[in-house]
Amino acid sequence: MKRDLTYDEKHKMMVETPVNKLIPRLAVPTIISMLITSIYNMADTFFVSQLSTSASGAVGVNFSLMAMIQAIGFTLGMGSGNYMSRMLGAKEQEKAQRACSTAVYTAFVFGLLLAVFGIWNMEALVRVLGATETIAPYARDYGQYILIAAPYMTVSFVFNNHLRSQGNAALSMLGITAGGVLNVILDPVLIFWLDMGISGAAIATIFSQFVSFLILLTLVIRSGNVLKPHPKFFTMKGWVYKEILSAGMPTLGRQGLASLASVLLNVAASGFGDAAVAAMSIVTRIMMFINSALIGFGQGFQPVCGFNFGAGRYGRVLEAYYFCRRVAFVFLLVMAVVMFAVSTPIMRMFRREDAEVIRIGALALKLQCVLLPVQSFTIIGNMLTQSIGYSFRATLTAIGKQGLFFIPAILILPGAFGVLGLQLAQPVADLLTFVLTQVIVMGVVRELREMEAVEQG
Repeated sequence: MKRDLTYDEKHKMMVETPVNKLIPRLAVPTIISMLITSIYNMADTFFVSQLSTSASGAVGVNFSLMAMIQAIGFTLGMGSGNYMSRMLGAKEQEKAQRACSTAVYTAFVFGLLLAVFGIWNMEALVRVLGATETIAPYARDYGQYILIAAPYMTVSFVFNNHLRSQGNAALSMLGITAGGVLNVILDPVLIFWLDMGISGAAIATIFSQFVSFLILLTLVIRSGNVLKPHPKFFTMKGWVYKEILSAGMPTLGRQGLASLASVLLNVAASGFGDAAVAAMSIVTRIMMFINSALIGFGQGFQPVCGFNFGAGRYGRVLEAYYFCRRVAFVFLLVMAVVMFAVSTPIMRMFRREDAEVIRIGALALKLQCVLLPVQSFTIIGNMLTQSIGYSFRATLTAIGKQGLFFIPAILILPGAFGVLGLQLAQPVADLLTFVLTQVIVMGVVRELREMEAVEQG
């Protein structure tokens, strides 16, 4: 059996291995994890869509709820994980340990609070999330189960990010992959064979997430070179939360606004009927699947970026950034061409019986594909600024896509252009976010070059 690397060996690997070899090595497990997660999200959408258009819309409504859970887990997980990477790079292990423990226990508490509040106010919650009169019963049935899982789902997201931030992406892949495969298997069994309908999809999801949690917990406890969330390192001191939230604010902005944007999209789409809600829900899941591979690749870049910035290797940070941006652009260009060509057949796979869902969704998918390649600059640029601790600039780049630009677009364009405005909102937001990100990242790159010159001189 291959032994775990010591902390010194891992430090050497992160700051000396050529980035074109190191990043793919770290990224492949993460890409698999992200794709598996997207696959079982799409599996829910696909199988539930076979029930009815209203049931399909309910999955989209509850996507906003899932986004809230992810916002908690990813904010604490990526915030503490990025800080841990920098501290491990600087060989400040105790500070990294405190951030690790504090993030895990805080995530559980916030997940529990969300579960209690949500279940207590379930009817009002699904209405606020954009459910129509016909979608609401399905959304209630699905959402109540998702909320039960909120406490351990938030912790799973933290574990996942901690493993990746310490260069152990392969371990995080095991838990995510096992849960994802199980979800895909259980969905048709519970939905159709046991005739549980949309509740079966939700039960499949929360059981699979629990299996993932148990696997990740076991890996964290048993791995020799992974920091563990020990109660004695938990602290409520301000400096720990300041560091976690400083690095996590971009994620909170991105995930929190993604949740709000999803709600507003559902509300806007509901004005055009259940078919519009279902169509935009399906398109959102398809685009998430494409972007998940890029995000997974970028998350292989983040620990390399954080370690090397903490170690003062600024030239290596820039080398990693340019390498990832090139790879990401080529990948998204290929995916944009392919998905544009097959947009109608893909929509037909989900709701063959509803021509309106197919019509609305196919055009929305084509419009988003046109701007897909530029997201390589946006996402990798955001990850660069976040990983090196440039919190304010990283937050700006993170909230552009779903906040600064998408929210005004979804509030204005459907009223002005009808369904076409609904379909145009995301592409318009993507274009404006690309421009903003480029302005910010150009400044960051210039600063890194100046620090590199000082380092070399």
